[in-house]
Amino acid sequence: MLPPLAPADEKLLLNYADPEARMAVVPAAGTLLALLDNAEFHGVLPIMLRKLREAGDAHLPQDPALQARLTELREASTLVTGQSMLLQYHGERIMKALAAKDIPARIVKGPVFARKLYKHVSDRPFTDIDILVEPASINDANQVIAASGFELHSGEAQSHDLQEFKRLEKENSSLLIELHGNLVHDSGMRRRLSLGFRELQAIDGAGTDTPAALLTIAIVHAAGGHKFHRLQLCVDVLQGVRALPSPEAEAQLLEAARMTGIELELATVLDVTGRLFDEARALDLADRIKPDLGIRLARRLITRETLLGVNSRDKMRSRLRRDAFRWIQRLARPRPYRA
Repeated sequence: MLPPLAPADEKLLLNYADPEARMAVVPAAGTLLALLDNAEFHGVLPIMLRKLREAGDAHLPQDPALQARLTELREASTLVTGQSMLLQYHGERIMKALAAKDIPARIVKGPVFARKLYKHVSDRPFTDIDILVEPASINDANQVIAASGFELHSGEAQSHDLQEFKRLEKENSSLLIELHGNLVHDSGMRRRLSLGFRELQAIDGAGTDTPAALLTIAIVHAAGGHKFHRLQLCVDVLQGVRALPSPEAEAQLLEAARMTGIELELATVLDVTGRLFDEARALDLADRIKPDLGIRLARRLITRETLLGVNSRDKMRSRLRRDAFRWIQRLARPRPYRA
């Protein structure tokens, strides 16, 4: 369980987690240690460490326990950055092999988010490479990845059901490639929403990795793949909102939500992200989806307390709220879509 944070300390955590927010005043050593533990759990530690480094160690409490912990975390962060670089190498190698076999594919999430959404690439390390292909190409793509030295680590029947195949490198099991036929893995939800290779092509239009497509992926990742289990998911969404360059891109995002069926997810994720980080644009976009009963219930369930309580003394309450949200997703009816 994570060290508890007072409301003022939770506000500090959100400040440290925001890649573009000016760093607040550095707290006392004990509070800073608790914030570091929380930031590590929530996947935003690289951002916090960068901000502390930019402020300079002379401005930090001169506490031996804090200094030792910072040294430990900085060394681990360097290793994570190296792991991300190694994963990216293997991802690019596999993409070349897929192209040689005429299998259309694209890398999504981790390295793309880091490169496209974050000013400092090291703010967004990643622990795997996600490759998206057409469902009809799953078997051929699996063969290519296997020939590249990655063995299937997930059950084959379950992988087909989830449209997600986890493969580990034979010589280094810390290297994970995930092959997807759809970024929505819950088969019960897939009757209403879907985000696959063709949908992303339609969202991108003539472009590649457009802001609307990246934000759509981030929203599905937060609410469709995971269940708001850490703050990093909302930081990706926050950066995705900031990357939208124009009202036309906002309209493209809302059209993508209607086409893919993720209006419930978009309204919920943008609402909680806007409230966490005081991002008015996210709140405005969330309000542009006409709320139905599902959206109203989801907004009451997925709150700041729900996200920050994932591994706290209130973790059972957070878990129940997130589980209830998943049931709302499964029971929600598809909205009519006219292209």
